Amino acid sequence: MIDLSNLEAWFVTGSQHLYGPETLKKVEQHATEVARGLGASLEMPIRIVAKPVMTSSESIYQLCQAADSSKNCIGVITWMHTFSPSRMWIAGLKSLRKPLLHLHTQFNDELPWSTIDMDFMNLNQSAHGDREFGFIGARMRLKRKVVVGHWKDADVHSEIGAWMRAACAWHDAQHLKVARFGDNMRNVAVTEGNKVNAQIDLGYTVNGYGVGDLGQCVQQVTEAEINKFTADYDDAYAVVESLRKGGGKRQSLLEAAKIEIGLRHFLEETGSQAFTDTFEDLHGLAQLPGIAVQRLMADGYGFGAEGDWKTAALVRAVKVMSHGLKGGASFMEDYTYHLKDGAQVLGAHMLEVCPSITNEKPSAEIHPLSIGGKADPVRLVFTAASGKGVNASVVDMGNRFRLIVNQVNVIQPQHPLPKLPVARAVWIPEPNLKVAATAWIHAGGAHHTVLSCALTPEHLENFAEMAGMECLLINAETTIASFVKELRWNDMYHHLANGF
Repeated sequence: MIDLSNLEAWFVTGSQHLYGPETLKKVEQHATEVARGLGASLEMPIRIVAKPVMTSSESIYQLCQAADSSKNCIGVITWMHTFSPSRMWIAGLKSLRKPLLHLHTQFNDELPWSTIDMDFMNLNQSAHGDREFGFIGARMRLKRKVVVGHWKDADVHSEIGAWMRAACAWHDAQHLKVARFGDNMRNVAVTEGNKVNAQIDLGYTVNGYGVGDLGQCVQQVTEAEINKFTADYDDAYAVVESLRKGGGKRQSLLEAAKIEIGLRHFLEETGSQAFTDTFEDLHGLAQLPGIAVQRLMADGYGFGAEGDWKTAALVRAVKVMSHGLKGGASFMEDYTYHLKDGAQVLGAHMLEVCPSITNEKPSAEIHPLSIGGKADPVRLVFTAASGKGVNASVVDMGNRFRLIVNQVNVIQPQHPLPKLPVARAVWIPEPNLKVAATAWIHAGGAHHTVLSCALTPEHLENFAEMAGMECLLINAETTIASFVKELRWNDMYHHLANGF
């Protein structure tokens, strides 16, 4: 479902003809070695491809045009090995639509004190060549990531890798289709939003479908397909007795498999990589999709409950960003609190929590659902694994989209939850629940979120920068006074930037 194997980032080095062909030859050799060294790091999710050294405005413009038209290029990494007059870069950078990272490094990590001469100085001019490039980026007000440090350093690899993962998600968003079965749930406000603005600003499209269309797809599922999927359920999960072969509820498991298969067919036929549903509109379905949604998310699909298309798109973006990393990601909801002993959040939903966030073998169970008016749905029940993570939400503020990120610590529940028939996660938000919840509410954060222990705030901040989206971070350093001021400053900035 998520395939990054064909994607690549272009490594572009700047110089000029002033230094002569021998110097340029060394620059090219060094650039190739740096690109190869970076690409060999395990932090890099995709290939890094070295491009020829840029020495003219024409070649730079052509390269930027090629990057924009390439289906595989997710972004451009630049490095000024020598002094590269930045007026040469204006036309190219003005046209570039792909994400840009400026790496401020140099080939050597220490000076050859006893032998250094002017030939060495002329060759290794990153210290001021990159500052010249930095000026034009600032002057043109470019959205860009700046990474400083030697190209062999682990922290440099980590920062570039995080940016590349965000760029992969941004690349994916430009072609993302979100299927919306039914409309928004009742009078809920935060799950609404401007889908046209989302397509203009964020790239993805939201397409509405009648749940009856999905129902027809479900009815076309074959018995052989159902048998194949239920055998997979029996093998992958701890299936409760009533759902096993010969059990009194086995038919419900067959219906759940039928819904999953039909949903997969529908999403494949429409080219959708994310979707929403609502328990208020289940025409043609025997039960609310539970295990189906959970397994689709585990395969990389985005999901949002109750018509929440913004969260569905964010789940997909986080899935792409975290592909290949440990920790998983899931649609989540801040459900209820434990206000003693450190103040914790119990996150869950009716059914739809992704099993990628657990280390345990999920239990396939069936329980009543008091809303929706359908048969009891099958779901996977488990507890999320412990770890440091992020909980994020996208909301529509009218004149912009806002991404709110809270750093959290997922923990194991202090007590068993024998009667809670859904998947769940327990976490302590940073800096604490009181401050985090206060800041979240001031920011207008939704109750629907994406929880991930695979990503750090840096991944999401990079993604927001590429999208031109406001990003608010709630972490151990957050205070309400400073956070409220940030909200006011941001509001003024976006009004000035976008017009009143």
